[in-house]
Amino acid sequence: MIIGGFQRFSLIDYPGKICAIVFTQGCNFRCPYCHNPELVDMKRAIGFIPEEEILSFLKKRRGRLDAVEITGGEPTLQPDLLDFLKAIKDMGYLIKLDSNGTHPDMLKQIIYKNLVDYLAMDVKAPLEKYEEIVNVKVDTEKIKYSIDLIKNSRLNYEFRTTVVKSLLSKEDIIEIGKLIKGTNLYILQKFIPSKTLNPKFLKESTYSDIEFEKIGEELKNQGIRRYKVR
Repeated sequence: MIIGGFQRFSLIDYPGKICAIVFTQGCNFRCPYCHNPELVDMKRAIGFIPEEEILSFLKKRRGRLDAVEITGGEPTLQPDLLDFLKAIKDMGYLIKLDSNGTHPDMLKQIIYKNLVDYLAMDVKAPLEKYEEIVNVKVDTEKIKYSIDLIKNSRLNYEFRTTVVKSLLSKEDIIEIGKLIKGTNLYILQKFIPSKTLNPKFLKESTYSDIEFEKIGEELKNQGIRRYKVR
């Protein structure tokens, strides 16, 4: 595992649980608004953390931490992800995995082998706008497949979209709602311009609370069972 960051304690990243967060290095997307640019590009990496160091810490924290979140970067790019997940699971931890859905075959193995308890997938845009948003070629059939895998996994899960007003119209967000119709939880993440892959996006903004409320009502009409803005 190539690990670019580690947070030892969080009360907000795994719903209802105290967790640690592992940040894997490297991503196959180039979203301009990404707030972890040092994890996207190896040239920006600020140092790697040995896998053994993470596992040693988690062994010592059993009984004090409930869960571990694996995020990135994009964790499914890591060839030894399955082994890493199993090592954490064998310690008795709950695991939440964040993914962009571009490697459904990996997700399928993870689900089949019961290696995670919670899945979170970023849905970047309506399928026809994906490449425009992430700035790379995308097989959108894999995105659709990952969405279906997660919805049918019987695991706790969420879909989420970071909302930059200049990139996603209200109609775009509704189209995403149609794509994930029937989902248990859809989270609209307010874009906060604090640190971005593309510095120009430090001047971008998101929708107002009132605008989000109106979008949320329309999402309910599209079959989204529950949505949150955060």
